[in-house]
Amino acid sequence: MWIPTEHEKYGVVVASFRGTVPHGLTLEIGETVQILERCEGWYRGFALKNPNTKGIFPSSYVHLKNACVKNKGQFEMVIPTEDAVITEMTSTLRDWGMMWKQLYVKNEGDLFHRLGHVMNEILDLRRQVLVGHLTHDRMKDVKRHITARLDWGNEQLGLDLVPRKEFAMVDPEEISVTELYRLMEHRHRKKDTPVPASSHHLFVQMKSLMCSNLGEELEVIFSLYDSKESRPISERFFVRLNRNGLPKSPEKTERYSSLFIDLSSSDLRKDIFITIHIIRIESHDNWSSRFQTYGRMGAGEKKNSSNVQYRRPFGCAALSIADLLAGESKDDLILKVYMCNTESDWYQIHENIIKKLNARYNLTGSNTGLAVSLQLLHGDLEQIRRDYSSVFTRGVSITRKLGFSDVIMPGEMRNDLYITIERGEFEKGGKSVARNVQVTMVIVNNEGQILKDYISFGSGEPTANEYHSFVLYHNNSPRWTELLKLPIPVDKFRGAHIRFEFRHCSTKEKGEKKLFGFSFVPLMQEDGRTFPDGTHELVVHKCEENTVFQDCCRYLKLPFLKGNQHGNNNQAIKNTKESFWITSFLCSTKLTQNGDMLDLLKWRMHPEKIPGSLSKLKEIDGSEIVKFLQDTLDTLFGILDEGSQKYASKVFDCLVHIINLLQDSKFQHFKPVMDTYIEAHFAGALAYRDLIKVLKWYVDRIIEAERQEHLQEVLKAQEYIFKYIVQSRKLYSLATGGQNEEEFRCCIQELLMSIRFFLSQKSKGTSALSQSQAVFLNSFPAVYSELLKLFNVREVANFVHDTLGSLPKIMHLDDSIQEIKLQCIAKTVESELYSTPESRFILLPVVLHHLHMHLQEQKDLVMCARILSNMFCLSKKNSSEKSAMKEVDVIVNTLLDVLLRTILEITSRPQASGTAMRLQFQDVTGEFVASLLSLLRQMTDRHYQQLLDSFSTKDELRDFLLQIFTVFRILIRPEMFPKDWTVMRFVANNVIITTVLYLSDALRKNFLNENFDYKIWDSYFYLAVIFINQSCLQLEIFTPSKMKKVLEKYGDMRVTMGCEIFSMWQNLGEHKLHFIPALIGPFLEVTLIPQPDLRNVMIPIFHDMMDWEQRRSGNFKQVEAKLIDKLDSLMSEGKGDETYRELFNSIIPLFGPYPSLLKKIERETWRESGVSLIATVTRLMERLLDYRDCMKMGEVDGKKIGCTVSLLNFYKTELNKEEMYIRYIHKLYDLHMKAQNFTEAAYTLLLYDELLEWSDRPLREFLNYPMQTEWQRKEYLHMTIIQNFDRGKCWENGIILCRKLAEQYENYYDYRNLSKMRMMEASLYDKIMDQQRLEPEFFRVGFYGKKFPFFLRNKEFVCRGHDYERLEAFQQRMLTEFPHAIAMQHANQPDETIFQAEAQYLQIYAVTPIPESQEVLQRDGIPDNIKSFYKVNHIWRFRYDRPFHKGTKDKENEFKSLWVERTALTLVQSLPGISRWFEVEKREVVEMSPLENAIEVLENKNQQLRTLISQCQTRQMQNINPLTMCLNGVIDAAVNGGVSRYQEAFFVKEYILQHPEDGDKIARLRELMLEQAQILEFGLAVHEKYVPQDMRPLHKKMVDQFFVMKSSLGIQDFSACVPPSPVNFPNGSPRVPRNSAPAIMGPDAARVVPRRSPLSYPAVNRYSSSSLSSQASAEVSNLTGQSESSDEVFHMQPSPSTSSLSSTHSASPNVTSSAPSSARASPLLSDKHKNSRENPCLSPRERPCSAIFPIPAEPPQRGMFNHIGENTLPRSDPNLSAPEKAVNSTPSSWSLDSGKEAKNMSESGRHMTPPVPPRPTQGASPARNIAAVSPSIMGRSPMKGSMQSFTPSPVDCHPSISNSPVLSGSCSSGISSLSRCSISEMSGFETQFFDQSVPGYGIPEEPTRKENKTPPPYSVYERTLRRPVPIPQCLSIPAPIDPPALPPKPGPVRPTTLENGKRTEPLQRPRPFPRKVSQL
Repeated sequence: MWIPTEHEKYGVVVASFRGTVPHGLTLEIGETVQILERCEGWYRGFALKNPNTKGIFPSSYVHLKNACVKNKGQFEMVIPTEDAVITEMTSTLRDWGMMWKQLYVKNEGDLFHRLGHVMNEILDLRRQVLVGHLTHDRMKDVKRHITARLDWGNEQLGLDLVPRKEFAMVDPEEISVTELYRLMEHRHRKKDTPVPASSHHLFVQMKSLMCSNLGEELEVIFSLYDSKESRPISERFFVRLNRNGLPKSPEKTERYSSLFIDLSSSDLRKDIFITIHIIRIESHDNWSSRFQTYGRMGAGEKKNSSNVQYRRPFGCAALSIADLLAGESKDDLILKVYMCNTESDWYQIHENIIKKLNARYNLTGSNTGLAVSLQLLHGDLEQIRRDYSSVFTRGVSITRKLGFSDVIMPGEMRNDLYITIERGEFEKGGKSVARNVQVTMVIVNNEGQILKDYISFGSGEPTANEYHSFVLYHNNSPRWTELLKLPIPVDKFRGAHIRFEFRHCSTKEKGEKKLFGFSFVPLMQEDGRTFPDGTHELVVHKCEENTVFQDCCRYLKLPFLKGNQHGNNNQAIKNTKESFWITSFLCSTKLTQNGDMLDLLKWRMHPEKIPGSLSKLKEIDGSEIVKFLQDTLDTLFGILDEGSQKYASKVFDCLVHIINLLQDSKFQHFKPVMDTYIEAHFAGALAYRDLIKVLKWYVDRIIEAERQEHLQEVLKAQEYIFKYIVQSRKLYSLATGGQNEEEFRCCIQELLMSIRFFLSQKSKGTSALSQSQAVFLNSFPAVYSELLKLFNVREVANFVHDTLGSLPKIMHLDDSIQEIKLQCIAKTVESELYSTPESRFILLPVVLHHLHMHLQEQKDLVMCARILSNMFCLSKKNSSEKSAMKEVDVIVNTLLDVLLRTILEITSRPQASGTAMRLQFQDVTGEFVASLLSLLRQMTDRHYQQLLDSFSTKDELRDFLLQIFTVFRILIRPEMFPKDWTVMRFVANNVIITTVLYLSDALRKNFLNENFDYKIWDSYFYLAVIFINQSCLQLEIFTPSKMKKVLEKYGDMRVTMGCEIFSMWQNLGEHKLHFIPALIGPFLEVTLIPQPDLRNVMIPIFHDMMDWEQRRSGNFKQVEAKLIDKLDSLMSEGKGDETYRELFNSIIPLFGPYPSLLKKIERETWRESGVSLIATVTRLMERLLDYRDCMKMGEVDGKKIGCTVSLLNFYKTELNKEEMYIRYIHKLYDLHMKAQNFTEAAYTLLLYDELLEWSDRPLREFLNYPMQTEWQRKEYLHMTIIQNFDRGKCWENGIILCRKLAEQYENYYDYRNLSKMRMMEASLYDKIMDQQRLEPEFFRVGFYGKKFPFFLRNKEFVCRGHDYERLEAFQQRMLTEFPHAIAMQHANQPDETIFQAEAQYLQIYAVTPIPESQEVLQRDGIPDNIKSFYKVNHIWRFRYDRPFHKGTKDKENEFKSLWVERTALTLVQSLPGISRWFEVEKREVVEMSPLENAIEVLENKNQQLRTLISQCQTRQMQNINPLTMCLNGVIDAAVNGGVSRYQEAFFVKEYILQHPEDGDKIARLRELMLEQAQILEFGLAVHEKYVPQDMRPLHKKMVDQFFVMKSSLGIQDFSACVPPSPVNFPNGSPRVPRNSAPAIMGPDAARVVPRRSPLSYPAVNRYSSSSLSSQASAEVSNLTGQSESSDEVFHMQPSPSTSSLSSTHSASPNVTSSAPSSARASPLLSDKHKNSRENPCLSPRERPCSAIFPIPAEPPQRGMFNHIGENTLPRSDPNLSAPEKAVNSTPSSWSLDSGKEAKNMSESGRHMTPPVPPRPTQGASPARNIAAVSPSIMGRSPMKGSMQSFTPSPVDCHPSISNSPVLSGSCSSGISSLSRCSISEMSGFETQFFDQSVPGYGIPEEPTRKENKTPPPYSVYERTLRRPVPIPQCLSIPAPIDPPALPPKPGPVRPTTLENGKRTEPLQRPRPFPRKVSQL
């Protein structure tokens, strides 16, 4: 049985549970669970991260934790009762865990590792806290460390700032808003601006001294030196080094590392140096030998070894501390060591190094260096100990500053005497040279005993008994400047003296040091004063070298200072010329050198000195006073007790001096000492009378006194004066039982009355009186706490109220005392007195009065904000009390209005540029805002009602509401609080929405119906909208845990405000019309928030708007226009989602009784227009969502461009939004420019250009265009478009624009620009003729599936490829743009399942363009450079051929059943255009029979042969190889069948009987076969003339095979077999080949291209379908493969398999390897399909339509209902050799398998095209005709005779046919040097079928060309009895003609077409907008 749990409520999962049992709850280790019920070892509950899922789990899997339960029952909430820091750590680490993993995914490795380290650190600290074994102080340190790490991680991850109080998170509902603001600000400031440390410390560690020849021990002495004042500022750090230059005691780190402490900020400057002096310790022997070596000593003999050692200078180094100010530690710093040139300069060597006086010192050695480690530390010394505990654990010596630190701490015990051994002046002592003087110093007590261990050489070295100075060689005036510290205890100070002994150190004798004199100085004088500080010249007393100082009393009577030699004569004083200088400095807290202080302390011994001692107290140094503070105070009050009448005033002045002395920052830490004295040691029970009396006397004199400096000092000290008064009265009461109480109260009252009178005096400006008032007010609040010790709260409150109330009421703007008054008010509010409600109610009116006065004048806002914050902090703490409600009443009535005005004022000010000013501005604003929020939160229903009732008129209420609504809008601004202050923002929003709900009733009651006020309602709705749109309220972006916390505490405030908007809107009634359409945009912005409830609330408002607009205007055009405009801008900003689009069109009810928007509209009378609007909006959103998603991607791709084009067209065609249309034109233009689609960019900008006219209408500034006239903008657009057409090599279009612009210049007589434009036009013509242009490929792309964007979904497009881009590259690019797409492996149309699939399918194959402009392509003599433009530009239609077999396939002859399915695609716009791809508008499918297929193959092959022969004749090709390959491909294939396959298929009796309707076609095929034979014969004749010698064997082979081919056709004599003209067909051609003229090769057509280009011979590559047999191809490869021209041939693109008489090109490997990827076998093909020729998709390089197939057109007798056979094969040519048929077919698309056959496709009617109009007849010129050469009838040897001429058969030329592109070559066209050596592409164009036959024509005679040339060994004429061969008319050179007319304008002009036998007009294209005066 399941039992509800009582105590088992909360637990942590300790083992994962998979929930495999029924109703089991899956749990992961570490999750927290809330337990609801229990049953026999099982719990039922839920995981806190997913409370909606409940289940059961074993109790053993959960560790229970203590928790408290709130709201017991169904909605109970469990809160763990653990430490708040632990709770925060746990939740924070859970949030970090997910984000930490995301950092790894985002490749943010640095932060990932740092955060991981911090998380582990926090976990370790968490364990320490949980164990509970930490001390209280250690626990605080750990928590501080934890919170610092948590804040760091939150900041790094961009999480919220957490407000904390004593390391624990605070609940914002439990504290006031002002207190919350202060906590947030404190943490924010702590994070951003760390408090600069006041004290600094320098860590020094000695590493080693590097020197090559040390061999001696060293002493290294560190100190800090002030080069500005030329004095040391610190003690010395002393390190001993061994002979190797390493520390002598490495195990004791304190011996070689030290911390220089208590450096102030003023010490961190560049003129503070670290100086290092190095002293070497030399033995006597070393010293002697060293000087003998240098010749400095006499040449004496070396004595016996001695242990005597001397200290000698070695070197010095210096380093500026400025090098450490950057904060970086200097590890292993190497300092150069210098030595002075003369030892006498040693005392100032460090100064010379600092001043860089290089002449006085030099390096001790090139390789000598001192290795040290330095680091500057900041902060309190205790903090340094915590942060660098390892340093102190190992051991470090402390080096102090000289003297006291900047701040003297009470209890600090020091008694250090610093002695500096300065210099000496000594005589020679009877020697010829100067002495080597050594000073020895000892401390001797009054008994003559030496005090041991009281001489310190420096920190790091133990104290010693005596000191020995270093020795300077032969120097009677040595200068040492060595500093020593003598830490002598106070008890041993009296009677002790220091003795200095002077010895001469000789090297000649045994190393003994000979004593020759001494000096001494006593430490304390007879009167108790210590030896004074300063430099002293001591007397040097002579003595014998064996003198023993046993009885010190003998010499202590001698004088010791120069100028003080009044002692008795003594034998020791032999000469007083010798002197010795020392400097002393005492740093003692117990001893003094001041006699006045001693006189004061001993006042009882000398009562007569009391007045003088009291007067001199002010002259004594403060450090002396604070050292004896307690003794001094006892003295003063002792004097007061004994002579109150006599000394009261003087004692009072001394007391004031001491009190004010403690105000100094140096001595402020002694205030606790005085407080302790007052509480524990003060005993003046009667002092209060004198103190009150004197104080009142001073106050009464303030008004009349002229000099008030001393009076101000008295007022400044009033705090401690009152402390003494109160303590004295308490002592008196205790002693007397409370006597004289009334007298005391009267005294206090009289004193306060004097003060009030003094304060009430009006003063102006900076007068002395006002300054005294300011001093009093500044210190008066400190008296409150003292008065509370003797009076009750109400009494003190009244005292203060009366005192502060006595201040002048009138405020002067220039009165400086006003600020002091406000500071006094602030301190009053912060005092203990104000914290009690009883006193607060008394003081509040005074406080509010001054606040209101300052806020009214906008003065002292910082202080006002501080006062308000403190007031509301206290109000919140006592909000449950009744008095607090009254306080709120008073504050609301007094301050609310002025507080609102203040916030408006300070937020409307321009922010200062300085950082400090901005910070101050932000601080003031935040304080005032927090105060306002705190006040509003404390207001209840009663307060709001009283507030609203307090307004006497509606205008006042209106102004108040407008004011508060404006303030709320300001509070909502993102910049109001820092970004991470989410807690503060939620509190503010909660207060705002609560207040708005209160004020909504006032709005409804007072400003509706006849009192309607638009401004206030508009302000209300605007506030509500921006409230909902705040980024901090968008819960969807929060983490789940954060969202849960927010919803539990505040709910979704957006929905609350949305419901309030809906409610208020419903109350408006007919006034709604005032807000239409103004509120459409704001409300639409609200609905874009992805919150379902909010959307359901807001969307019905749009129905209401439409309804009211319909009632007013009869339509809702305004609603529609505003809706659409706002949708675009909002969704472009990233708002809205897919669900939102469906919401408008949804039929699901929204909420409650409200139906869906569409359903409501359908009930209205205006439902048609309403539904249309909804549909339009829905479609717009679809496009906008697609556009936004596409724009999120990085690089520009087709998807972005296509999406923009879709949106642009939508605005143009459906919405007619001109401005939006133009905006998206420029967005599209920018995309094209970024992708370098210059042609498309030009077409795009042309759309805007077409909207403008050549007028002077002014246009406003728009986008990047300045304000200008329409003419100027159109001119600029023209120039930009021309530039882009030029860059895109679309020069023909640029020429048209140049002409238009030139026309405008000509009309305006602007000849300068006209000239430039004509030159630009000429340059474009030059580029057409000179530069290379690549013909792009075109690809059909189908996008199928619902996962594609709307503008692509289930549509097919034709795309214009990039330069050099072939099918495989295009496929890869599309897959990159759509990485989730699946490539379809067939070309069949997909079925419905593909259309509706939740996926992306891509179907891609290449298509062939059908040129629109036929006139240029059909005209003779036009260069290929020109024609190439019209082949691939302004293309509307494309086609694609798919071969297939219908019926049974004949294995012996596949041509019997080989059909072709031809698909024609018509686009919505021509290519190129504003995009690289356009949608297919129309799709037509026709089928071609096998016979028609064969006719088309032969027609194209014949035309190709004619073109090549013509080019060879006119020398347009420098290399004959293309012609060789083409001839060989056709002739050699005949050996293995050739055209005989067509004979077997179509000329047999069986086929003729089965297809009687194909009689004409069979005859046509026969004619073409005979025509091909004739052309081949003539081609061989031409080939014979130009074939090089090394290819003669191949030519002979072709001649032999040609006769075999003729015999297979049954041809013996052409005249008997063919009509008179072998090339002019009487019945016309059913299909005119696409190629009628040589095509341009590229931009370099005018010059020879030395590089081998894959573009060479494109006609052979792309369109030559004949191939060599395997044997012949090998010969060609061998013969021509190494030559330059043949190399170009072999880099051609191989011809497709189905485009000629042979299936594939079987040339050398060079040919196949150089083929483009689209012509080779696709790497995607499987082996099965690589070897199969049954491939339904062909690329343009290999399909029949690629060059030799004409435009699709069907004979009139054939229907279009053709069935596609089951087994489809590519069309093949019968002229195949056996090896050729084994060659793999080339794939043309992504079809990786044979695929399924397409469904039956049918179309009714026939396709007809109008006949080609006849061309004008042009006479043939004999001079331009080519005469054929007759072969010789002699033998084969060229030596046997000359060649005889022969006359070819004449050929008739009908005027309408003679110049037909079918027959005429491009002999006269201007082909460049490169194009002459190439075979041109043929132009494809639409042709017509003629039902009628054309009669034959006669063949006129043609002159023959004679040539005296030896015939080749093998001639085509040898076996035909050398019959003359007629020259076909197509190969003759036409007569000269006039230059062709200028080509027609290259524009998207479409001819009319025939459909079902009827002429139809072309489809309507989008027209430009009607002109609008939009000024765009």
